[in-house]
Amino acid sequence: MQLVMFSKHLGPLSVRQAGETVRRLGFAGLDLTVRAGGHVLPENVEADLPAALREVRDLGLDIPMITTGLVDAAEGRAEAIMATASQLGIRQLKLGYWPYRPFGKIHEQLDAARRAMDGLEALARKHNVRACIHSHSGNCLSAEAGNIYLILKDRDPHHVGAYLDPGHMTLEGGYQGWMQGIDLLQHYISMVAVKTFGHFPEKNEATGEVAWKNRLVPLTEGIVRWREVFSCLRQAGWDGVVTFHSEYQGSHSFRDLTLEELVVQTGEDLAYLRPIVRDAGYAV
Repeated sequence: MQLVMFSKHLGPLSVRQAGETVRRLGFAGLDLTVRAGGHVLPENVEADLPAALREVRDLGLDIPMITTGLVDAAEGRAEAIMATASQLGIRQLKLGYWPYRPFGKIHEQLDAARRAMDGLEALARKHNVRACIHSHSGNCLSAEAGNIYLILKDRDPHHVGAYLDPGHMTLEGGYQGWMQGIDLLQHYISMVAVKTFGHFPEKNEATGEVAWKNRLVPLTEGIVRWREVFSCLRQAGWDGVVTFHSEYQGSHSFRDLTLEELVVQTGEDLAYLRPIVRDAGYAV
């Protein structure tokens, strides 16, 4: 197993600075953003992704996966991104998102996503990489594990995968739904994201009604049952990349941390999770 950090949350830093930061924290490398606004821009991928990998490897680290915004093989830079990643030995690619909207159109939307996945799978096969769907709660087709399964069903798991996010899966299925999702997708599991949420009440003073808002919280304080999650993953025979999503800035976080505070919190998250992963039988 490789424990890495999602570079999105180190966005103000250069690739080298991000690498130095995660090395200091004790990670094995970076989950590097290769998308608009990311550390590597799609239009510059042929030059900048190899340069980024050299800088990271100079630090004794690795880039075992990249995060893209790809949702269709016909996108202008889709083949360039997959080809460059393949040439560098980076096989795991996170895809972008197909939205779910409006209500009543889900069958048509799933059909469209399957057609898009046909092209992405063909491109991934051509370049021997793995195009992976991230489980993301809310207004995404991939909010439900069953939808991901319908999109991936009967495809080659060597070239397509399910990028599991137990935080988002627990939001959508907090009792046992997340576990059924891991079970359903176990033959397609590619990478695993680490984040967790807390539920915060917000009262409408005009109506007296209470709504619950989900915010990112430290791993020790959230709704994800990490020991059970990694026990299930171990039983499924999965062993791969675990990427930490330290989304501790902005209104969706329990507090809007500075970059320095975010790095400290990430270190605390890593120190908490590492023994849990070891207890599940993984070497980290």
